[in-house]
Amino acid sequence: MKKGTLHLIPVGMSDAPIEHWLPAKAQQVAGSLRHYIAENAKTARAFLKLLPLQHPIQEIRIDTLASNTSDQVLSEWLKPLEQGIDIGLVSEAGCPAVADPGARAVLIAHKMGAEVHPWVGPSSILLGLMASGLQGQRFAFNGYAPVKTEERRQTLRQWEQVSLKHDQTQILIETPYRNQAMLETLISTLRPQTRLCVASNLTGSQQWICTDTINGWKKRQVPDLSRWPTLFLFHA
Repeated sequence: MKKGTLHLIPVGMSDAPIEHWLPAKAQQVAGSLRHYIAENAKTARAFLKLLPLQHPIQEIRIDTLASNTSDQVLSEWLKPLEQGIDIGLVSEAGCPAVADPGARAVLIAHKMGAEVHPWVGPSSILLGLMASGLQGQRFAFNGYAPVKTEERRQTLRQWEQVSLKHDQTQILIETPYRNQAMLETLISTLRPQTRLCVASNLTGSQQWICTDTINGWKKRQVPDLSRWPTLFLFHA
């Protein structure tokens, strides 16, 4: 029997209509699935409501994946693949399995010998990098910096040194309500000539992207970033 396919389906990151960020074929496949593994069930249901569903939404199974979900549980969720049943994997926003616990589900699917199919859709990391004008051949996604101020400054300086040594763009994210504080820390910590890009509400109606030197940022008026998911990218 041919095994099922694990479909990696990106989820929207903003209020933009689904046709702006997910191709029609991906919508069709996503709407045909009866079983999903999701980082957040509520977000997954909101996504499903945007699709041309072939089954009532209450009949679609959604298993919620957390960082502490065991591989044994994941393997049980993926067992339908062995019976030829396709499964969808979605993140809370953007691409599944990128800076996301879904990567373990993908690895288990590979070990089972199932097909893994990634679908085209929004990735804040790539969209931000594309729009930044910074080094796009060598880059690192660092996730979150430490919360404590001095640890944060030290970490940012270390990342800046890596950027300088390896000609590498450094990428990080922050919880929206701390975006403003992160920007202020970046401006007060990095070297004057380091270039910083701030990419906020990517794909959304309030999208805002700006790249400048740290010296230039000190003179800029910045919109309120506390409402929107924001990506920070810098290159020394």
